[in-house]
Amino acid sequence: MTSQKQENLSLEQRSRCKDQESLQTVHWDSRQTAIIICDMWNDHTCKAAAQRVAEMVPTMNRMVSAARGIGVSIIHAPSGTMSFYDETPQRRRAIEAPFTESPVEIKWNYWDTEREGEPLPFIRNGGCGCSEPCPGWVADDEGIRQWKGGPAPWTRQIETIEITSEDVISDDGQEVYNLMQERGIDNVILTGVHTNICVSGRPFGLRQMVYHGKNVVLCRDLTDSIFQPVSPEFSHFRGTDLIVEHIEKHLCPTVTSTGFTKEPAFRFREDIGT
Repeated sequence: MTSQKQENLSLEQRSRCKDQESLQTVHWDSRQTAIIICDMWNDHTCKAAAQRVAEMVPTMNRMVSAARGIGVSIIHAPSGTMSFYDETPQRRRAIEAPFTESPVEIKWNYWDTEREGEPLPFIRNGGCGCSEPCPGWVADDEGIRQWKGGPAPWTRQIETIEITSEDVISDDGQEVYNLMQERGIDNVILTGVHTNICVSGRPFGLRQMVYHGKNVVLCRDLTDSIFQPVSPEFSHFRGTDLIVEHIEKHLCPTVTSTGFTKEPAFRFREDIGT
């Protein structure tokens, strides 16, 4: 006898057609759902970015704990730090998932002008977002900040994010795909940083999940962008809002942590709106 599909997760998705918002409630089986936590490192070359990561953690922990409690798979993906987790069962769980060939190439997926139009004009390949660049960031002849400070300072995921025994750790797109196929995961929620680069482009990021055909959404209140300021009047948080709007138009819908925590969506202390 085949059991009925369990639909115990209801999320309000927001998408856009041109500039018009559209809201839709979806009902997912929590055991066919994963949350991927992208690049929430313990430090960053941009100190303001590192501070915003730390500020998101308490709400992220509440969201992830609620999701874990109803059977959602939690995948921690602090890229470039896997050696820190080599001996952990959470890391081995990803490595040992049986290989499944993907119908599409698994790789970094950069901005695709055919799908997404021209890049947003204020994005300049990331760069320190502080009004005065942090040490190690040097502007080139065109004024674009480049990191010249040596090795990246992050060594692991920020310590304040809880990793429990049943979680998974991987920064490898093939490993993540293997695990999702092994567990029958069709629904994916991306959270973490940075929205305009790693969250969208990593081999486990939004674009890759779209190309895999997954039901993927961005958790828009638990993410942050990184780009150098284009003018004193242009708020960092307005830039993030515009990136989220682009994603809603061209990549996938978004949700908020409220669907899990039943609390108001997270907002950065310095984000006073317009």
